[in-house]
This record gives sequence, structure tokens and C-alpha cells, in this order.
Amino acid sequence: MAGRRSGSALVALVVLLVALTGCGGRSAADSATADVQRLLDRRAEAVVDRDARAYERTGRGTDFADLRAVPVAAWSYRVTAVRRTGDTATADAELRYRVAGYDEAPVTTGRTLRLSRDAEGRWSVVTDRPAKKSAQQLWDQGAVHLVRGRHSLVLGVGQSGQSLRDFADLADRAVPAVSDAWGTDWSRRVVLVVPKSLEGMAGLLGSPASSYRGIAAVTTGETGPRTRAPADRIIVNPDAFALLGGLGEQVVVTHETTHVATRARTTAATPLWLSEGYADWVGYRAAGRTPVEAAPELSRAVAEDRVPTALPDDEDFGFTGDASRLARSYESGWTACRMISDRWGEARLGAFYRAVGEHRERAGAVEEALRKALGTTPDAFTREWRTYLREQLG
Repeated sequence: MAGRRSGSALVALVVLLVALTGCGGRSAADSATADVQRLLDRRAEAVVDRDARAYERTGRGTDFADLRAVPVAAWSYRVTAVRRTGDTATADAELRYRVAGYDEAPVTTGRTLRLSRDAEGRWSVVTDRPAKKSAQQLWDQGAVHLVRGRHSLVLGVGQSGQSLRDFADLADRAVPAVSDAWGTDWSRRVVLVVPKSLEGMAGLLGSPASSYRGIAAVTTGETGPRTRAPADRIIVNPDAFALLGGLGEQVVVTHETTHVATRARTTAATPLWLSEGYADWVGYRAAGRTPVEAAPELSRAVAEDRVPTALPDDEDFGFTGDASRLARSYESGWTACRMISDRWGEARLGAFYRAVGEHRERAGAVEEALRKALGTTPDAFTREWRTYLREQLG
């Protein structure tokens, strides 16, 4: 009898576990995850199809009108976690999307969605926001407007149509200028993103606004061979950009476009003095500015007999709030690249840049490239650069 009672208790426990788990079927959490994934699959399909009604049937969150203008070639969610409390839930998801004609691979970003379930058991989106530690997307900041140029795509929020057209014109002049200097072995098209303010720029970069105050634009992207990487984005700080004159605007956009063109040949071995200096060299190449005009901070240092003893380190390019130090770093890189162009020729400057980027790590990269492309050594190059500064800026 004792044995039969133990057996009965075991059977009852098994029955209870079957009832709770479904005997190998999905748990409540598994069911919610699958249901939410299906919901987001429908939402993604509606975005690609530009079907506002189908999108709205999946719930709220991002207003469909805010992202309607974005030329999406692909859009998908992958649910990574669902935390459910009764008829509400919070889902973590990975959003992947491609901009048609520009992205070779998807942009990937984290999203956090709050959901609710109705009386019939159907889930819908309540909010759709950037996940913790993930940057905003442009449509998180309002309705996106689009302008297409010959070589560019400009996406903006809170900007007039004429303002976006002006950015497209700047980019359309920058692309052929960069190709003339660097060559045509790049995509020869750029994406500019223009938020409403500095704060909007910071949100797109996932960093404090103080990090970019006074910086007119930055380029985001992955360095190294572009096998399956999405297109670079030139993100504009409209507050700082508004302070530039026409020439300054063109120099900035051409500088950033140079980063797009050189990205595949820019690696961990490439020092910032070279990547930033080369971009400035291309930006100023046809600007008609004298060295003193283009490098005022460095000119002041040379005039005060404070000629730099070495090219700047990567740390010198940090946005620390010391505007003069940052300017001297950029100007130092520019003058070094300008010297190579003047004394060895533009083709050798491009060859030097590519030679440095062929290395996988920093150690020895510049030294070997100086020897192979320019036939010199780091010490000799630095001495010649310091002499060049006195000649050009003194």
C-alpha cells in the first residue's frame, strides 16, 4: 500500500507538471515570445510594403508617418527576450534594416517595445524605443523628410526642404571632388542625416551633446574592408553647421565624404593624424586657402616659436573641450599631408595612405609605409615637416 500511495503521489505530480508545462509544449513565456515575434513580423512587412493601415493594426509606438519617407529595402525584428506581466509585456528586439540603394548590409540596432494584450488574446505595440545603450534612429525624433541628389541621399527632421536640398548640393559637389583626389574605387554616393539640433545629433550617436558641441559633422561607419557593412552616415550638427560660411560648409562635407571614400582602406593601423589630415587635405584641395588661412591655430603656435615636436597622437583628437588643441591636431595632420602632396606628389600621398592601411595593427605601419611609399624614415619625415611648418606658417 505504501508503494501504491507513493506511486499515486508521483502520478499526481506528473499530471500537475503536464498541466503547467503542456507536456513538452510551449510555456506561457514561450507562447508570448512567439506571439510577439509574429506581431513584429507583420509590423516589419507593413514597413517594407509602406502599408500604413497594416502597420497601425500592429499597434502604436513609432508613428508610421515619421518613417514613411525612409526608402527601406529591408526591415526585420528578432525578439531576444519577453518579460510578461499579465496582459502587458516588455520585449527586447534587434531591428535590422537597409536603406535602398545605399546599404550593402543591414544596419542593426536594439529596440525595447512595450506591449499590451486585448480580451481576445491579441498583442499590440504600445511604445517602440531605442534599447538601453542603443542610439536613436532619425524617426525617433520626428517625421523624416527626404531629398535625393545626383550622388546623395539626405534625410532630415525639423529641417526645411530648401535646407535639405542645400545639403544635397554640397554632397553632390563633394563626391566628384573626392573621386578626383582619391580615385573611383568606392561607392561614390553618400547618406547625410540632418537632425533638428545638436541634441538630436547626440541622440543619433548615443553620446552626450557636450561631446560634439562645435563639431559640424561626423561620419559613422566600420573601418577596414567593406565586405558586408552598411553604408556610412554623415551626421550633421545643424547648430555648428549654421555658423559656417559657404566655403566652410563645402570643406566640411567634402572632408566627411572623404572618410566615406577611404573607409575600406582605413584600418586600426591608420593614425588619426593621417585619416583626418587626408580628409582635410581633400577638403581644402580646391578651396584656394593659404596655409595661414587654413591653419590659424598652428600658425599662431609657429609665430610664437612653439613648433610641434611630433605629429599628434590619437588622444589629441578627442573632443575634450579644448578647441585650440583640437584645431592644432587637425591642422598638423593637414599640413603633413599637404607636405607629402607638395614634395612627393598627390599620387604618392594616396599610395602612402593605402600602404599604412594594409597593416592590421599600428606598430610599424607608418614606418614601413614611409619607407616604401616615400623613401624616408619617421625621424626624417618629422624634421622635414617641422621645417615645412616654419616655411609655410612662419
